[in-house]
Amino acid sequence: MVVNTIHWFRKGLRLHDNPSLRDSIIRADTLRCVYILDPWFAGSSNVGINRWRFLLQCLEDLDASLRKLNSRLFVIRGQPTDVFPRLFKEWKITRLSYEYDSEPFGKDRDAAIKKLATEAGVEVFVRISHTLYDLDKIIELNGGQSPLTYKRFQMLISRMDLVEIPAETITAVVMGKCATPVSDDHDDKFGVPSLEELGFETDGLSSAVWPGGETEALTRLERHLERKAWVANFERPRMNANSLLASPTGLSPYLRFGCLSCRLFHFKLTDLYRKVKKNCVPPLSLYGQLLWREFFYMTATNNPHFDKMEFNPICVQIPWDRNPEALAKWSEGRTGFPWIDAIMTQLRQEGWIHHLARHAVACFLTRGDLWISWEEGMKVFEELLLDADWSVNAGSWMWLSCSSFFQQFFHCYCPVGFGRRTDPNGDYIRHYLPILRGFPAKFIYDPWNAPESVQKIAKCIIGVHYPKPMVNHAEASRINIERMKQIYQQLSCYRGLGLLATVPSNATNNGDGNGAGPSSGDNTQESTHITAVHPSPASSQPKFSPFTVSCDQLSVNSVQPQPGYSGVGIVGQAHKQSQRGEFCSNGFGGLIAYSELKLSHWGLKCFHLIELHYIICSLL
Repeated sequence: MVVNTIHWFRKGLRLHDNPSLRDSIIRADTLRCVYILDPWFAGSSNVGINRWRFLLQCLEDLDASLRKLNSRLFVIRGQPTDVFPRLFKEWKITRLSYEYDSEPFGKDRDAAIKKLATEAGVEVFVRISHTLYDLDKIIELNGGQSPLTYKRFQMLISRMDLVEIPAETITAVVMGKCATPVSDDHDDKFGVPSLEELGFETDGLSSAVWPGGETEALTRLERHLERKAWVANFERPRMNANSLLASPTGLSPYLRFGCLSCRLFHFKLTDLYRKVKKNCVPPLSLYGQLLWREFFYMTATNNPHFDKMEFNPICVQIPWDRNPEALAKWSEGRTGFPWIDAIMTQLRQEGWIHHLARHAVACFLTRGDLWISWEEGMKVFEELLLDADWSVNAGSWMWLSCSSFFQQFFHCYCPVGFGRRTDPNGDYIRHYLPILRGFPAKFIYDPWNAPESVQKIAKCIIGVHYPKPMVNHAEASRINIERMKQIYQQLSCYRGLGLLATVPSNATNNGDGNGAGPSSGDNTQESTHITAVHPSPASSQPKFSPFTVSCDQLSVNSVQPQPGYSGVGIVGQAHKQSQRGEFCSNGFGGLIAYSELKLSHWGLKCFHLIELHYIICSLL
């Protein structure tokens, strides 16, 4: 029997450590490597031109590598559910292989394709290679639930089998007698399209700072491992001005698209550590960058609402403000804070920013200054970041906004002080905001404080050539910390544990730029996760104090924020309303944050109400 096989590339755009592709080749007569591209999706999706360019470069590099094996990449336009039934018949396919996708959308898509393949009599091969571990086994080891703290996750993987050794690279020897039928008009039918063909305007597009593809990824990996000081001590590089710029050893976009295998990276790190440290067992902290990625993949795999606040069982339903004008200024780098604006400018131009820069702008948008939902920031990152990954992007935004995983809301990044300590001379600001190039280092981070004479010499008048700060950071952060504090104080009444045990009684932003969030090598202590836990109320009829900070104290671009919430009540099987809007119930289904304005049973909208789950829901 002739064995005709298709390998379906999605992520995993590489020939090294590709076990599903390798298995598909074994005893196969023909192989066609396919990438399915939806042209309509290219023009309508929330993905920017830099990321599309990176993907197309990855596909071009993959095709070039396959050419060396007398094979080619088949880029096919359409929807997978429409494309595969046709290919199965046209190419007389008997075998289909692809890399396992752990994300909810991917699992649904793959289930539909597997059903079509089964109906067509096509054998399906699926192997795990985009993550270090089988995520389902970690969840099974945790009693069928995803561990919701990094410490718990680390404990579980320490009990797992060692990470599998990377599969051998696909070579001519591996291909053997397996051939790829290629027609003379292959490029016309199945070639990698250009950005122009996908409808993008490329006039004025700068050259790529991050070239896509497996070849570049492997070169960068070798450079990454050659950094002598880091290799010798295995310490996280210290933050400095150069850290803010794109590095020739950076790997994150290549891991996201699968141009670089996470298992190969893990294996190389382990091997190098043992050589340098004389066969010592590597600590888990060595793999911090990879393990945070793994952690967020695992928490997202069974949660289709992981990228949303509504219906997300692990996300605190914080009543964020809606302010499109403020959101636009943040995303376009027009906040009036040079540190924030330079970061967002770099992101838009190059598609990458340092992880601590991500923390700074995320904190500013959410709990630090603007009190805008993390979902809005996540969408901007999804559009602009080369390494935007559904699970990691959403998980990081929930983390940094204190909506899940992390509750140290009293740590807040200062949009002036943090940048100044990182790059005292302000070279990063001058590079991405040339309008401010003439300011001395003393005023480069807060040019609004420069005397008029200094502004004239710099040829930049604040409020004319560069915007004034859109908020008073000290006041905005103080109010937002108080908002968060009151949310968590009222939640702690039902948790049975002291959520605020580590919160200073006078918790305010001291402007020191401290913050938190997952980063390479981070080994954060276990956080007290407050959702998906049955509450243990001290009383069946609790009373909560209203939110005490007046919204009149803060004005963002002359737009007054909407009232956040005035209290927290229990939502259960029955609801009652007192004059003050305090709820009691005969069952505990969750928590709801509510406003005193027009409060009524019929006016409540509970985003996510699961019996025996501990959830805050906001009032629209």
